[in-house]
Amino acid sequence: MFVCAPLALGLFMHIRGCYGMRFPDCDRGPLLLTKNDICNPQISPSDRAAALVDSMNITEKLGNLFEASAGSSRLGLPPYNWWNEALHGVGFSDGVSFGVDFSIVTENPVGEFSSATSFATPLLLAAAFDDEMIYHVADTISTEARAFSNGGRGGLDYWTPNVNPYRDPRWGRGSETPGEDPRRIKGYAAHFLRGLEGNHSSTTKKTLTNCKHYAGYDLETWGGYSRYGFKANISMKDLVEYYLPPFQQCARDSKVDSIMCSYNMVNDVPACANSYLIDRILRQHWNWTASSQYVVTDCGLVNETVEHTRYTSSLAEFSALVFETGVDLLCAGDSQTGIPEAYGKSLLSEETIDISLRRQYEALVRVGYFGPNSTDPYVSLGWSAVNTPNSRTLARNTAAQSMVLLKNDGVLPFTFTGDTKVALIGAYANATWEMLGSYFGVPPYYHGPLYAAKQRGLKTSYASGPSTSQNATGNWTEQIEAAKEADVVLYFGGIDVSTASELNDRISIAWPTSQLSLIKEICALGKPCVVVQLGDQLDDATLLNNSNVSAILWAAYPGQDGGPAIFDVLTGLIPPAGRLPVTQYPSRYVDHIPMTDMSLRPQGERPGRTYWYYEDAVLPFGHGLHYTTFTALIQSHGTSAQSSSARGDSLHLGSYQINELVDNCSTQFLDLCPLPPVVVSVTNTGSQTSDFVVLGFIATTVGPPPHATKQLGAYTRLMAVMPKETRSATLHFTLGDLARVTERGDRVLYPGIYKVLIDVPTQSIATLELLGTQATLESWPQPV
Repeated sequence: MFVCAPLALGLFMHIRGCYGMRFPDCDRGPLLLTKNDICNPQISPSDRAAALVDSMNITEKLGNLFEASAGSSRLGLPPYNWWNEALHGVGFSDGVSFGVDFSIVTENPVGEFSSATSFATPLLLAAAFDDEMIYHVADTISTEARAFSNGGRGGLDYWTPNVNPYRDPRWGRGSETPGEDPRRIKGYAAHFLRGLEGNHSSTTKKTLTNCKHYAGYDLETWGGYSRYGFKANISMKDLVEYYLPPFQQCARDSKVDSIMCSYNMVNDVPACANSYLIDRILRQHWNWTASSQYVVTDCGLVNETVEHTRYTSSLAEFSALVFETGVDLLCAGDSQTGIPEAYGKSLLSEETIDISLRRQYEALVRVGYFGPNSTDPYVSLGWSAVNTPNSRTLARNTAAQSMVLLKNDGVLPFTFTGDTKVALIGAYANATWEMLGSYFGVPPYYHGPLYAAKQRGLKTSYASGPSTSQNATGNWTEQIEAAKEADVVLYFGGIDVSTASELNDRISIAWPTSQLSLIKEICALGKPCVVVQLGDQLDDATLLNNSNVSAILWAAYPGQDGGPAIFDVLTGLIPPAGRLPVTQYPSRYVDHIPMTDMSLRPQGERPGRTYWYYEDAVLPFGHGLHYTTFTALIQSHGTSAQSSSARGDSLHLGSYQINELVDNCSTQFLDLCPLPPVVVSVTNTGSQTSDFVVLGFIATTVGPPPHATKQLGAYTRLMAVMPKETRSATLHFTLGDLARVTERGDRVLYPGIYKVLIDVPTQSIATLELLGTQATLESWPQPV
C-alpha cells in the first residue's frame, strides 16, 4: 500500500503525484524560484532556461550534467531523472517507478500505476507496414507516460525509438528496431515521434523524444568484441546510404528533441567524441540547431570507453572531450565520470556547461516541467488514462495485424467447433514474460496462447517443450501423447530474450535442434500441425521443407495479449497481412561473414547484407502470405503512363528532364521533392476479406556500381479489401528514392532507366526515364 505524504517532500515542491517525481512549483515555491524568469511564461523558453542556469553556482551546474540530475534545493529545483524508457510501452528504467513490487510473472497487478500497456516490440509492429498504426501506438504510450509523470511515477522525456538498422541477424537488439531497411525505419520513426510528442498545435509537448544510438551501433558481444569501444569501420557510401538515414529523419525532418550517441567508435573515433558526426553532420548539415535540442550519451559510456579503448588517459579528459564535442548530458549509471575533475583542471569550461544546461532546461520548459499548468493540455492525465479498454484493444489488434504468415498449405484459417480438441505444445504455449521482449514494463496481464485457447472454450491438451538453450534431443512422450489426443496440433517455439538481447548477440540463427526434433515428431502424426514462431528471426528452411508442417506464423514478441492475438490470426478473425521487415538468412550465412564487417556490399567470399545485396534468402524481405489471393498492378503515373492489362506487364511511366525536376522542386530538401504518384490497382481475387500491404521498390543500374538488387521507396496498407473488390493504392516516391549515393557520400540523380517493382514476389514492373545531366541533390560534408 502506498501512502501519499507530500509534506514530507518539502513545501516548495509541486507534487503532481504521491511518489518520487517532483516538479518545480512556480506558484508557491521559494522566492529564488518564483521570482526567477524560469517561471515567467511571457518570455521565450530559451530565455527562461538561461535565467535558471545563470542563477546556478558552479557546484549546482556540475551536479546537473547527469541523467540523475541533482537539482538545487537552494533554488527550489527538484532532482530530475532523465532516464525514462518507452520502447513499446512505459518501461522499467531509473526514472520510471511502477506501483508494485514487480515479479515478472505476477498476473493482474493492482493499484494505481501498477502497470502500463505493453505493445508488441518494434520489429513486429514494423511488419504491419502501417505508419498510422505506429502513430496510434505511440500516442497511447505517450498518454500513459504523461499520466505516470503526473502521478509522480516517471519523467517527461523518453529514450525511444531505437532506429539503428538491423544489419546482421545475430544482433541481440534487432527486435528493438523496425527492421533492416532504412526507408521502413524512417517511416516508423517519423510517425512514432509524432505520436510521442503530441498535438503540434499545443505550445506544450506531450513528451520529449530521443533517437538512439548514433551511429553505426549493432554489436553487443561477439567473437571477443564488445560494444564498448568497438571500432565500426564504415565506408562513406554505407554510412550515408544505410546507417545514417534514420537519424537524418529524426534530426533534420522530424526535429527530434534529443539524440543518444552510442558506445562504439566510428572510423577510429568514439561516437560521443566524434565532432564530425555530432557537430558537422548532426548539428550543421542537418540543421539540428534549436537551442532546446540536446545530445545524451548511452549509460556508463565514459567509464566503459576509457576502460576499453584508452582513447584518453583519464575519465576527466574523456568527459571534457565529449562535452566540448557537443554532448550535453551524461548517462553515468553507476559509474564515475570525472566531471568535477575536468572542470577543476580547466579541461571543461563553464561556457560549455552553460550551453548544455540551457539546452536541457529549455527542453523541460517546452514539455511543461515549469508550468504553467493552464497551458498544458496533458496535466490532467492520470491513472484512469492508463490501461484503458481502448489501449488494450489496440495492443491486441496491432499485434495481430503485424504477424507474418510464412507458410500455409491451406489448413489456415481454422474453424474450431465445440468438439475440436487442440494440443498446445512448446516452451511458449503458456508464455508470460516471453511475449514481451526487451525494455518492457509491468503489463496489466499476461494472456498467452493457453489462456486464449481456454477463453475460446476449446478443448485443450497442453505440454511444455524444450527451452532455447536445450539443443539435445530428448524424450517427448508427454508432448506426443498430447498431440495424439488432439485434432489440431499447435507448436509454440523459437527463441526469447535469454538468447538475443542487449549485451547478448547470437552465435547461431538456426532453430534449436531439440525444438526441430520435437516438431518433426509431433507433426509426423498426420494431423494439421502449425508452428507459431516467437522471438527473433531464425532459419525456417527445415520447417518450410517439411510437408508435415502445415503452416508457420511468425508472432515475434506480441506483447501482453499475444495469445489472443495469435488465435485471432489462426482463426481468421484478423487475417494475416504482415510482411517480413528483415531478410531471413540461411543458418550458414553466419559462417561466411563476421559481425564486425560493417560493409553492405559483397566482397570476395563474403556475402552482401540485407535484401539490397543478398539474394540467397530463405525468405526475402517483404515476404508474407494471406488467406486470400491478390493482384497488384501498376495502373498509372501521371498523364504519360501507358495502360497495362496483364499481370507482370511492364509499362513506361514517363520521361523527365533532371534539371526540370530539380528546378521545379519546392521542398526545402531536394531529396524530399515528390515525383508524380504511382497508382497501383489491387484486386482481391480470393474469397476472404483481408488487408494488403503494397510495397514499391526502385531498381536501377545507373550510377556507380555495385548496384543494389532493389531498394524500398514507398509503401502503404489497404484495409479490409473484400473478395473481388479492386482498390487503388497510391505510392509516393521522391527524388531521393531515385538518387544514388557516391563513394564520397554525395546523393546524385543520374540520367537513365529506373524500374518500379511492386510486391514480393514482384507482380508488376514499370519504368521511368531521367534525361539530361546528372544533378547532386545533396553534397555530403567530408571529414577534415
